[in-house]
Order: sequence, then structure tokens, then C-alpha cells
Amino acid sequence: MKILNRLPASVCVIALALGCAAGAAETAVAPHSVRVVSQTVGSDELLLALAEPEQIAALSHIARDPAYSVVSAEAKKFPQIVQGDAETILKFAPTLVLGADYSRTELLAQVRRAGVKVIIFDRYKTLDDAFANLRLLGRELGPDAVARAERIIADGRARMDALEKKLRGQQPVRVIAPSTYGVVGGADTTFQDLCDHAGAINLAATLGHLTGHMPPPGEQMLMWPVDKLVVSGTNATAALAPFRTLPPYQFMAAVRESRAVLIDESMLSCVSHRRIDGYEQLARALHPEVFK
Repeated sequence: MKILNRLPASVCVIALALGCAAGAAETAVAPHSVRVVSQTVGSDELLLALAEPEQIAALSHIARDPAYSVVSAEAKKFPQIVQGDAETILKFAPTLVLGADYSRTELLAQVRRAGVKVIIFDRYKTLDDAFANLRLLGRELGPDAVARAERIIADGRARMDALEKKLRGQQPVRVIAPSTYGVVGGADTTFQDLCDHAGAINLAATLGHLTGHMPPPGEQMLMWPVDKLVVSGTNATAALAPFRTLPPYQFMAAVRESRAVLIDESMLSCVSHRRIDGYEQLARALHPEVFK
């Protein structure tokens, strides 16, 4: 996405309606003429970080659900999509719709055909990807949003430097993130990203050689030297309860001995810059001695 050149508002509206070809010069509209509908929880978090309230037309249908959204409390101030169809999105009269590469292709195509610009976020696996997405969206929202994005990125890099300094020399904790959905997170997942920055080794990736979310390898897992289970919730006893009767977890020593740490559920799937909160949260739980 190239930095947008400033043109009269009438020209901008035409450019947005037609859609700019990749590599072509793009046109910025006046910040207060932008109305954004966010179709995913990841773009909700980006939008709420950067936009003026009047620029937010609607957020995703799960924006207020703390199980998925890091910004669920803040999201209550804004309308949200209740149905995932183009008609519902378009009733908010957006000039810009935010989606992701896992959004329904036909839905975003319908929005485009209605003359509304669409941004599809397709890179979000790393923190640098999240920072790039902040910058991309900031350019669409106006100069103030660009400045906010840079402040958020600078603060994020400072927090990461401080976290890395605290964890330097610490023995990584061997972990897995059990799930009641019949899969476990391996390499190339948001859980792996958390481990990479919180002083942890994801055994599903290193010993299980799993990539993505895959079924747990049964009896093989019983041989893994799991130090801690990473579970979501506010009470470890309640969080571990489902796994005490669920194979193969029920046979694992870490489950029987209640060796677990807690993390907010929304952090396990966060793809925005707010994942730094998850890095810090998991690092504190696994290495409390360096945070005293």
C-alpha cells in the first residue's frame, strides 16, 4: 500500500468507488469523510486503536465478546454487524470495509461491487505484520491516525525490548495449549508466536512436529516433558476441569498435578498489535521471578 496523495474530496470519492489498481497512486479522503466497517475482530482492534469515534461505522459481530476480542469493553460504544452479509454491512454506509484473507470472498466482492473500498489484511502472523497493518490503516484514516500508529509502534518496540531484557538468560518453560476442540496449536499459530516471545517452548511444534492446529498425537503426548499447560480463564481449577476426563490430556502428569498457567482467552488468538499484552501476560505467568 503506497502513501496516498492528497486530492480534492470529489476526486477521492470517485477513486474509492472504482478501486485503485495495485501499484497505482491512491487518493486520501478527508479524515472525517471516512466511515469504516470492520468485518473481523483483528481489524476491530486496529480500528479502535487508530480511528476517531466518528470514523467507526460498525465493528464485527464478535467485537464485544471477551473470548475473542481484546477490546470487548471499548467495542460496546459502537454499533456492530449482527449478520455477515453485504446488505448488513452496506446499511452502515461505509466508505471503507476491513476484512481478512479468511473472510468470505463473495461477501467482500459484493461490497466492492457496491462501490466501497475494501482492505484485506493477509499478513498477521508476526508483530511486524501487525505494525505494518497499523501503518496501512493509518494512511487510510488520515494524518492523526498515522501519528497514532507510529506512537503505538514505538511504544510496542520499547515494551518488547524491556521484555526481552527481562527474559534474557531464563530457561524456557516447556508448554502446550490444550484444547477441548480436538486440536492443539503447533508451529505457525498465534500460540507459537506467544511462546516465541514469552520464554516458552511449544512442545507440539518441537516434539510433535505439528504445524497449525491439528489433532493431538495421542499416546505420543504422554512422553512429552510438559512443564506447564497454558489454559484460558481466571481460575485454574475451572480451566483444567475439562481436561481431567479428556484423553489424552487426562493421562498427562501436568494435568493430574495441576501444573498450569492462565492467560486471557482472547490473547490465544490475537492477531493485532495487542498481542504484546499476551506476550507480557504469558511471560509473567511462566517467569514470575523476573517480574518481582
